Amino acid sequence: MPVNLSAPNAAELFPIAGVRLGVAEAGIRKQGRKDLTVILLDEGASISGVFTRNRFCAAPVQVCREHLSQNLGIRAMVINTGNANAGTGEEGLARARETCRALASRLDLAPGQILPFSTGVIMEPLPVDRIEAGLPMALADAGASHWGRAAEGIMTTDTVPKAFSATVSIDGVKVTITGISKGAGMIRPNMATMLGFLATDARVDPTIMKTLAIELAEGSFNRVTIDGDTSTNDSFIVIATNQAGHKPITALDHGNGLTLKLAMMEVARKLAQAIVRDGEGATKFITVRVEGGKTGDECRQVAYAIAHSPLVKTAFYASDPNLGRILAAVGYAGIEDLDQATIDLFLDDVHVAAKGGRNPDYREEDGQRIMQQSEITVRVVLGRGTAVDTVWTCDFSHDYVTINADYRS
Repeated sequence: MPVNLSAPNAAELFPIAGVRLGVAEAGIRKQGRKDLTVILLDEGASISGVFTRNRFCAAPVQVCREHLSQNLGIRAMVINTGNANAGTGEEGLARARETCRALASRLDLAPGQILPFSTGVIMEPLPVDRIEAGLPMALADAGASHWGRAAEGIMTTDTVPKAFSATVSIDGVKVTITGISKGAGMIRPNMATMLGFLATDARVDPTIMKTLAIELAEGSFNRVTIDGDTSTNDSFIVIATNQAGHKPITALDHGNGLTLKLAMMEVARKLAQAIVRDGEGATKFITVRVEGGKTGDECRQVAYAIAHSPLVKTAFYASDPNLGRILAAVGYAGIEDLDQATIDLFLDDVHVAAKGGRNPDYREEDGQRIMQQSEITVRVVLGRGTAVDTVWTCDFSHDYVTINADYRS
């Protein structure tokens, strides 16, 4: 069961003017499940994306980058689950492009106006015939209020769909933001998540869309990890349909641009944290906050060392306050001139270690009390500067092994 996360209420997901979504059961890997989704955009939308840094990236990632660079005006997206179309070579690229052509022909668009996305099993041929056969059903289903259905349609090992909305006032105009994401394993995005789509009806100058996508990813999806594996298919798409009635936003660091970015960041963080809460086999949601570093990168380096440690993650699962494992992770994070005598460690409000050693006032039962919670904050103070950064992760349970051992069954 996910950690303090429930399925979204469709009534709380707001339509975005200029966006319609449709879902179909195409039998891409298994029968009887929603596995094909289309997102249709009105003309005039601004789109940007951030993609995996895994050099063995999937065919749809390569095609997305190619189509975005053509600047033809993206008008639709097609998303399939069950098959990642990764590790498939030239044939995989051909099949991703054929998927774009199939949807483009039904919408009277150019293939370069379509973005393809795939998630699922790696190194298996993409069943384009099933996708083509399912497109009429997905298109017939397209509606502005179908964000919840789309969130369900992009799931793989997720146990619940992930979708959130928000509104913000810009120049007295109500602006709407809605996003969906999927992911539960093979998550250390190193850019975004396995799949994420965030849309707003705000008017945003196309020249700042790439910056907006990068900053949103850096503040949300690039701060989560489940197992430290960067997927071949990670994709995060930001859409501005430009249909709200305010003046166009041309900068993100002040005024209306900052207001919009902060509102979108809040939704992006909820989507990213939902992935951790629904991590494969997760029983606990863990915030790792590192303070007192010389730089933010240094803080993040330490935070990820803690968040990726199997020994730390299994201790959290067992509610075992074997907290020397956290200090060990701090020590091997790679800071060559780290002085252990300046390090403090806290679990929520419990001061565990002081100046590199066990706090004389620390009691094992206090650590045990915190470890039994479903949500825990690990706070490390390095004592080297003023920088701060945060990463969100989960524990490792027996179910993580079971899910991944049975994934292709």
